[in-house]
Amino acid sequence: MAITIGLPFYNAEDFLEMAIKSVFAQTYQDWELILMDDGSTDNSLEIAKSINDPRVSVYSDGKNKKLAARLNEIVGLAKYEYLARMDADDLMSTKRIETQLNILKSNPDLDLVSTGTISISNDLTYLGCRFADISEISFEDLLYKRAAPTHASIVSKTDWFKRNQYDETLKIAQDYDLWLRASKKNDFNIRFINDLLYYYREENNATSKKVLAAYKNERVMYKKYADKQFLPLWFKSQFKSMAVRGISLLNKEDILLKRRSYKSASDNYNEQVYLNELDRVINTKLPIS
Repeated sequence: MAITIGLPFYNAEDFLEMAIKSVFAQTYQDWELILMDDGSTDNSLEIAKSINDPRVSVYSDGKNKKLAARLNEIVGLAKYEYLARMDADDLMSTKRIETQLNILKSNPDLDLVSTGTISISNDLTYLGCRFADISEISFEDLLYKRAAPTHASIVSKTDWFKRNQYDETLKIAQDYDLWLRASKKNDFNIRFINDLLYYYREENNATSKKVLAAYKNERVMYKKYADKQFLPLWFKSQFKSMAVRGISLLNKEDILLKRRSYKSASDNYNEQVYLNELDRVINTKLPIS
């Protein structure tokens, strides 16, 4: 059974080829890859267009519509029953698609599967990991962030994203809004697995500017969805924003990076497995025209 892999990109020339390699390196090969350009001004589009494989489609209209709009477009273009997310600066284990797809096929009541995540630097150095083994998650769990899926690690039924579209007015935290909205209407049947199958580059995301923007949008989410819980959550978010501003003033942004990768190597991480997976991806040959 085939799966659509959706990979939106914007000015990702330093990382895009490696991300595509990790698709071609998958143990599961019955896929289509949608490469969705968001108005890149570097060589990203040329890299995407250089891939010569009938399973790969490249879309570009020259506009910068932002992530939410591009993800909705990918859902509309997807040919297959299942859909996998991936970001252009990340990598994935060669077993990722096969593992998550098997779980969805074996559990027809599930709509989404999220995996454990290895946090890496831009040079692919291990920074930490996060994972959870959860069979279900409540609206309150999401609201209080007791658990949350890694957005780009999701493999889902395509129909779920058709009935749960991203809010294109949001420039950040589109995923958090989507999880809350779907959960509020009892349409968030997800399983978390602790397998470390997604490799997430943290350096470009754990900045005070991005974290503060995320907290600001978090407060918008609380106003939309939290009802009576709004005020305590709002004050907690404001306190976190103050702490981040203090960290920034002290030039200690490395603390933000460490906070996002809270599991130690001894918990669920095997260095040799990770290095072997990286080696397989790096040495994968792409069909270049």
